[in-house]
Amino acid sequence: MTAKQKPLTLSIDIGGTGLKMLVLDSQGNSIEDRQRVKTPNPATPKAVLEELGKLIEKQPEFDRVAIGFPGVVKEGVVQTAPNLGEKWAGFDLSNVISQKTGKPVRIANDADVQGYACIEGRGVELVLTLGTGMGSAHFVDGILVPNLELAHHPYQKKNTYEDYVGKKALQEVGKDKWCKRVKKVIMQLEPIWNYRLLHIGGGNVKLLDQEKLPKNVRLHSNIGGVLGGIALWEKP
Repeated sequence: MTAKQKPLTLSIDIGGTGLKMLVLDSQGNSIEDRQRVKTPNPATPKAVLEELGKLIEKQPEFDRVAIGFPGVVKEGVVQTAPNLGEKWAGFDLSNVISQKTGKPVRIANDADVQGYACIEGRGVELVLTLGTGMGSAHFVDGILVPNLELAHHPYQKKNTYEDYVGKKALQEVGKDKWCKRVKKVIMQLEPIWNYRLLHIGGGNVKLLDQEKLPKNVRLHSNIGGVLGGIALWEKP
C-alpha cells in the first residue's frame, strides 16, 4: 500500500434489504470487490450489528469508516429508520461502530452518501434512491442539505411517495406499472424543486429505461451507495 493510497476508508451501506461494504483508497478506488449480505429480519440494532461485524472481519486494513444509513442521522445518532424498525431511534450508531472497529466514524443518510457519488456539483441537484423505500437528497452547488425525507411526504390521498414506488408497491403492481409510477413522481417533483439534474440510484434503478426518462435524469449503479462514502471525509 503506497502513501498516496491512504487513508483507506471502510464504506458501509446499510439498507432495508442488504448490507454492503468495501474499502476505498484515497482516490475512491475499491481495494477489493464489494461484499453483501441480506439485512436480517427483524432488522434490530443487535441483529444488524452482528452481520456487520462478520463482514468487517473479512475486510482488508482501513483507517476510518463511512456509513450510509436509511433514515435520519444527527451527529452519529439515529433519529428515524422507517425500513428497519423503531428500536433504532436514539441509537448511537457512530459510537458503537467506532468501538467495534477502533476507528473514527462518520454517518449520513444513505441517499446523501449516494448523492456524493453521483452529483456534478453545479446548481440544484436532487437524488432519489429506489430500493426497499425511497431515499432522497438535495444538493446546491455540491453542498448537501442533509436529511431530506421526501419519501414520507403525502403524494396521493393518504399514500406517500414511498407507498407509491417502494419495494412493496413494485411487488404489488409489477415492473411496467411501477416504472410508469416512477415517471409520474419525476414529473411531480421537477416543477417543485426546479433541479438542474435528477440522479436516481438504489437497488431497483436497474428496472428503469434511461431512454424513457427526461433528459435531465441520470441513472446510477447501486454501488454508489458505498462509493460515496469517501466524500463524508472530504466534506466539511
